[in-house]
Amino acid sequence: MLSDAIDAFRDVFTPPFRGVLWKSLGLTLALLVVLFIGAEAALGFFVDLSIPYVETIIGIVAGLGLVVGLSFLIAPVASIFAGLFLDEVAEVVEETRFPGDPPGRAMPILQGVWMALKFTGVVIAVNLLVLLLLLLPGINIVAFFIANGYLLGREYFEFAARRFRSEAETKRLRKDNTGQIFVAGLIIAALMAVPILNLVTPLFAAAFMVRLHKRMPAPALASDRVRMMP
Repeated sequence: MLSDAIDAFRDVFTPPFRGVLWKSLGLTLALLVVLFIGAEAALGFFVDLSIPYVETIIGIVAGLGLVVGLSFLIAPVASIFAGLFLDEVAEVVEETRFPGDPPGRAMPILQGVWMALKFTGVVIAVNLLVLLLLLLPGINIVAFFIANGYLLGREYFEFAARRFRSEAETKRLRKDNTGQIFVAGLIIAALMAVPILNLVTPLFAAAFMVRLHKRMPAPALASDRVRMMP
């Protein structure tokens, strides 16, 4: 598993992945700039104290507040756009690392958008949890990794598996490999905890989970389980 994680991290910075990386980061930056300009304009419209130095102080404080607020949004916003391109990442991994296997099926557009929103919701929950756990020294790090190991592992594994399996098969395979998926989720959570690198977490997680899914045995069918019973 560790070698798959290292290979997936290397893949993020290779030419086939760079296009997806730059698209997601470019769209993220563009949206944040628009939000910043809009917030500044709204502040200038609603705040008019007619006292120049007070307005200047408020403008500086508000500007710093906006920068801090937008920095909190970087990872969730990047996840929205990266989530839209995860199928491209999966296709590259499948074609280059598993060329002899049948290719997976790309998700329909609406399902892809829904998956991107789910990923974003998980990332937002992660960031909120981090903020809340700052108030609980001693258990914050442990709780952070346990919660996110489960959430991130589950979401990204289901993305990789659904390219090949039905929803029922995916859930059964996830239950049969809970421990392995949880450990993979811990690795993803560790990357997400690192500033700057958290921007590439969605792409890394997709490439990593495609590899992990490919190495798992197919889940036993219900009829097979009945025959195996004494």
